Amino acid sequence: MPKPTMDDVARRAGVSRALVSLALRGSDKVADASRQAVLAAADELGYRPNLAARNLASKQTRTIGLIINDLHNPYFPGIADGAHDAVGRFGYRLLMNSAFLSPRDEIAAIEMFIDLQVDGVILTGGMASSKAIEHAARAVPMAVVSRPLSSSLLDTVNNDDYLGSTLVLGHLIALGHRHIAHISGGPAAGAPQRLAGYEATMRAHGLERHVEIGAFTEVSGVAAAQRILASDRPVTAIFAGNDLSALGVLDVLDAAGRRVPGDISLVGYDNTYVGALRHIRLTSVEQQRHEQGELAVSLLIERIEHGRTEAVQRVVTPSLVVRGTTAPPNG
Repeated sequence: MPKPTMDDVARRAGVSRALVSLALRGSDKVADASRQAVLAAADELGYRPNLAARNLASKQTRTIGLIINDLHNPYFPGIADGAHDAVGRFGYRLLMNSAFLSPRDEIAAIEMFIDLQVDGVILTGGMASSKAIEHAARAVPMAVVSRPLSSSLLDTVNNDDYLGSTLVLGHLIALGHRHIAHISGGPAAGAPQRLAGYEATMRAHGLERHVEIGAFTEVSGVAAAQRILASDRPVTAIFAGNDLSALGVLDVLDAAGRRVPGDISLVGYDNTYVGALRHIRLTSVEQQRHEQGELAVSLLIERIEHGRTEAVQRVVTPSLVVRGTTAPPNG
């Protein structure tokens, strides 16, 4: 059957096509009785307004696109939750896509949202070049979360990763650890800042640094932990780049018969729900993910509805959540 049109709704409701258009847009120029008649007719016919046509008329879709860098990483749902709650309060809707850990897919996702005429885009943990991201920001308001960028064209929301790293090292050193290895996230967003915090704190305490370059994945945690155990260097604690990497480390240590924290203490980063599970109880860094998602939406609304053009950088303060995977070194 052909799809019902606005003319069909007008005939069913006994009003003009122009009045149907006004009623469906929520115009205050339409009497309540007429509005109810139009809505009832649209419901009976199963009519849905043509979104593209409506967007052309209003020049706004009241949608915000959210790009998740890695669907496998439990860090990102916390940001999505915050963004979802915030867009609802502002009367917008959230559209989601993933970059699948690919800079090319990341740019393709941004371009798709631009083609859909979303009012703003939130990019989380981006891997594309800053030049490519800035180019996109010329076409649509953008807020980049969990990736430090210095740009006059877009807004950023980040956790203070350097501080978070120093909190981890301060905790482990206070427990008495002197042989602390760090599994870096490589070039991933936030990883260089965490590595810098590790190196500076170890250097300040006169401790030898032990860095294994990895990624924010379980597989990387497994490989790095295997290298650490195979080396001749003493290690009493491991600071993994994120919780996923820490889970890979935990698996290797368990298979090797190394007790956590009896033989080796372990710390993650992100404070995800997985690390908080009772049988894991991972010490980790809380990044205020929900707050970051809310902040990103608020910054976009400032641009969309209030015309702000200058760039804004927001930094949230992390905290250390101590659980059962850290203790003083054995002996």
